[in-house]
Amino acid sequence: MNHETPIVRRKSRRIYVGDVPIGDGAPIAVQSMTNTNTNDVDATVAQIERIVAAGADIVRVSVPTMDAAEAFKLIRQRVTVPLVADIHFDYRIALKVAEYGVDCLRINPGNIGHEDRIRAVVDAARDRNIPIRIGVNAGSLEREIQEKYGEPTGAALVESALRHVDILDRLNFHDFKVSVKASDVFLAVDAYRLLAKQIEQPLHLGITEAGGARAGAVKSAIGLGMLLSEGIGDTIRVSLAADPVEEIKVGFDILKSLRIRSRGINFIACPSCSRQEFDVISTVNALEQRLEDITTAVDVSVIGCVVNGPGEAMVAQIGLAGAKNKSGFYKDGQRQKLRIDNDNIVDELEAQIRDYVKRREQETPIDIQNL
Repeated sequence: MNHETPIVRRKSRRIYVGDVPIGDGAPIAVQSMTNTNTNDVDATVAQIERIVAAGADIVRVSVPTMDAAEAFKLIRQRVTVPLVADIHFDYRIALKVAEYGVDCLRINPGNIGHEDRIRAVVDAARDRNIPIRIGVNAGSLEREIQEKYGEPTGAALVESALRHVDILDRLNFHDFKVSVKASDVFLAVDAYRLLAKQIEQPLHLGITEAGGARAGAVKSAIGLGMLLSEGIGDTIRVSLAADPVEEIKVGFDILKSLRIRSRGINFIACPSCSRQEFDVISTVNALEQRLEDITTAVDVSVIGCVVNGPGEAMVAQIGLAGAKNKSGFYKDGQRQKLRIDNDNIVDELEAQIRDYVKRREQETPIDIQNL
């Protein structure tokens, strides 16, 4: 199977958040945001470490007060992943975290204040080579834009973004990315499509306040999938009312499905029926949990019978086609003499996958930046 994506990426400028390249063809970065109280340094650091272990390239932290800024200083000292400080209302907080080693400043045009405040933030960012994200949100547009349009529209979000793009351009500051998020899929997609045609800056994608783990994942997959399939987007965050670790998993699943960026095991599994020769659902669930530590991209087909099993196995790197008592085993599209005992299927298949991954890693060193 051809694993190359047919998607042609939108051309954009390149910026760096810490050591992570954004835009200009760089791998699409996957982000999440902590949901701990930032003042609780230990809890926030622990959550950041879990998010990073799941594969996050960048982590955003809310910094709502000066006390939180002081906590951010301690957090910055204890983690190495690039950190984005989420700033609203008080521009002075941005100035403070700029002193503490922040890797990117997210400002909200709807509440950051007048141009003189933006100028102060830009000056601090320029002095320390810190990029900025202009983060427009449908729920917090400037009052005059709300009055002009009556309700959030794609054009309203883009107008807010372009006002601040123009300010940063006039200040001769070019190290920034832009987002125009909304909780409605069509509104967000419309805004990003409009914006992508008008600026050359990298775009951070998100369907904000998407909902709980299941509904939010579906909404994000649809919205982000539409944009990414058109080549729009340089970094993503899946917003879920759930454990932030799940945001990273869903984000990579979206990229994996579009063949944009792969990380870990990609399971091809049947929903199962009465033809299955082993319990497909419990097998896949167990393997997903056991193999979460693997970062090498591998397609694994687990099909419970001989109807589609051999065909799917032949286009996967590791494949299993259900058969009575012992199932057919495939590697790189070729059927192997080995047959997997259905009574010990999870243990045996896990061992085969780990051996395959180990050999792959020995043959080809992993490029972490392209995971």
